[in-house]
Amino acid sequence: SKKRGLSLEDKREKMLQIFYESQDFFLLKELEKLGPKKGVITQSVKDVVQSLVDDDLASKDKIGTSVYFWSLPSCAGNQLRNVYRKLEGDLQNRKKRLAELVEQCDALKKGREESNEREEALGELKAIEQKYNELKDEMGQYADNDPAAFEAMKKAIEVAHAAANRWTDNIFTLRQWCSNNFPQAKEQLEHLYNEVGITDDFDYLELPATVPLGPVGDQMLAGNP
Repeated sequence: SKKRGLSLEDKREKMLQIFYESQDFFLLKELEKLGPKKGVITQSVKDVVQSLVDDDLASKDKIGTSVYFWSLPSCAGNQLRNVYRKLEGDLQNRKKRLAELVEQCDALKKGREESNEREEALGELKAIEQKYNELKDEMGQYADNDPAAFEAMKKAIEVAHAAANRWTDNIFTLRQWCSNNFPQAKEQLEHLYNEVGITDDFDYLELPATVPLGPVGDQMLAGNP
């Protein structure tokens, strides 16, 4: 069967063995020669050693033009002790935060203990909220009868009414002008008027009694837009 390759952790352990057994300083090219003897292929040595450096399990330094790597058993011990201290500090901080949250939770519970008075108050609150929603829905049904909305609609009707009658006045003026200037074309003009809807019953519009003419309509009928 095909032999399974080493995992990253296995490779790290093998490279650490090289450092610990010799307790010496190495150039990268030297480690690349020693790695295969431990089962770490040459192409992986650089990345594995760099991962050890990143985790403070190995050290490197430049001396002159060369970069040396080394690791002593004490390095691993120091690194583990640093990790332990950090984890211990994190644990204490989280315990303190937990105690603060428990204290806040207890403070928020005060005054909210289950009781008959609390149940009654909650019931009244729910009833008030329900009544509020009902009144809100009822107000929505009467929105069309809102005085402000009615007044706005009345003004819009007045403006439209005044504009329509202003154009009616313009049409009567134009008909009179055509009659005065083209008396010989009276029949043709009458035929044209009927085609476009200007018949004998064509006249000014009147507002219903429920929409009395206001200042806006008065001004527009007087020729003031």
